Amino acid sequence: MTILALTGGVGGAKLSLGLTHVLDPSEVIFVVNVGDDFEHFGLSISPDIDTLTYTLAGIVNESTGWGREDEAWDCLEELKRFEADTWFQLGDRDLALHLFRTGSIKRGRSLTEITEIICSRLGIKYRIVPVTDASLRTRVLTDQGSLAFQDYFVRLQCNPKVSKLEYHQRTPASLSPAIKTDQISGIVICPSNPFLSIDPILEVDEMRAILVEREFPVVAVSPIVGDRSIKGPTAKMMSELGMQVTCTGVARHYHEILDGYMIDNTDAHHTAEIEALGIRVRMAPSIMHTLDDKIQLASNCVDFLDELT
Repeated sequence: MTILALTGGVGGAKLSLGLTHVLDPSEVIFVVNVGDDFEHFGLSISPDIDTLTYTLAGIVNESTGWGREDEAWDCLEELKRFEADTWFQLGDRDLALHLFRTGSIKRGRSLTEITEIICSRLGIKYRIVPVTDASLRTRVLTDQGSLAFQDYFVRLQCNPKVSKLEYHQRTPASLSPAIKTDQISGIVICPSNPFLSIDPILEVDEMRAILVEREFPVVAVSPIVGDRSIKGPTAKMMSELGMQVTCTGVARHYHEILDGYMIDNTDAHHTAEIEALGIRVRMAPSIMHTLDDKIQLASNCVDFLDELT
């Protein structure tokens, strides 16, 4: 049986790395958001998949949490000479991966197949799987209009005020064939942005159905600690969407699909209101600065799943 870890980018990748130190490759599949995938300079780019791939391969830029370590930027500098749109940072080594993905897609390979090949070439034994091979794209409705995800997140640095999120599909999205629904023993929702990273995963009807009809436990880790985002615009977006900016606010957002909820010790005072939603709470340090932090939080998640089984 297999645990699914639903994850987005940097925050989710930290917990995912911890899970690789707790679970064997046969015991976990990392199911990754594709809502922020896009094309840039004609290249197919999958930022969340790439962040997790680089993290598990041990070649991520530790200072940013995304991109390659020891990166070179010659191509980007040349593009600046031609006054091209260089707001999305693509390093030379990163470009090689995007070129490979784009060429493979044009030759008819699926994103699942391509990701498997990339992981194999980078020595990753764990399964990193896009939630779907279909085109699923996040759009952010703001006071500056409807924005493609990367325009909002990177080009405008999350500054526009958010009023709504939409998830667009060119064709009906089905789960990646690498996700065997009859083999799931539990799900961990990583501390990724609920709206930008996790909700797009849940937009795939088969995934939502799995969670609603489940006979196994689902545990989420709060991305809010001490009423603040651990990283990124989660707290800002919650405020703009009229939500309570606390770990409880995220629990309410997920409450229909959760059995257990991991919160930081500093948020102990929220326990009663979360449990009133019918969700079990476990407290543990959840800010992941070191590898030991990641491993300990991952171990707590797996233990919690076992407890809820």
